[in-house]
Amino acid sequence: MFAALLTGLSLGFSAGISPGPLNTLVLTTSLERGLRAGLRVAIAPLLTDLPIVVISLLIFTALPFGLEIALTLGGALLLTYMGVDTLLRARNARLSALIEHGAAGQDLLRGFMVNLLSPHPWLFWLGVGSPILIAAWRKSPLQGVLFLIGFYTLLVGSKIAIAMFVAGARTRLTDRWYRGLLAFSGLLLLLFAGLLFWQAGAR
Repeated sequence: MFAALLTGLSLGFSAGISPGPLNTLVLTTSLERGLRAGLRVAIAPLLTDLPIVVISLLIFTALPFGLEIALTLGGALLLTYMGVDTLLRARNARLSALIEHGAAGQDLLRGFMVNLLSPHPWLFWLGVGSPILIAAWRKSPLQGVLFLIGFYTLLVGSKIAIAMFVAGARTRLTDRWYRGLLAFSGLLLLLFAGLLFWQAGAR
């Protein structure tokens, strides 16, 4: 039962620290206007992901069996690409490269719009999250709930941690630590790519 929770925690952590538009916004907002502003951006997935998850699940569950397998394989390939890409970028990742691309605006609205319009959550839920959530739910609704709890705990929690580090202890968030976290994230992505390949083969 707790495998679903662990899967959610691992994927949430990986998604939470991976470079992307929302993490860039968390970093820049925390630097420019402090912790509270950064936290408002960090919680954006809690506001935007419900329609994304619902639409993705409706699309996925309506697919014919063969297309469901194909989409699961597509999600596995996507995770493989993201994992390899993250590992490659971790070699020379610099926080300053993310920090330089900030933009002004209202914190919560910016986070809301960036996450809703970003392809990342849509691609994740269509190709990765939906098959895992559905498989867990079919075993037990509790497992599906545990997966969601684990995923959003570390998806949002890792962004909150980034905001806290940047705003309150900027010198502690070094490029070396960031590279290590990215490399770990890349390995997690590859691990769960293997899980999706296995799920597709077991159908």
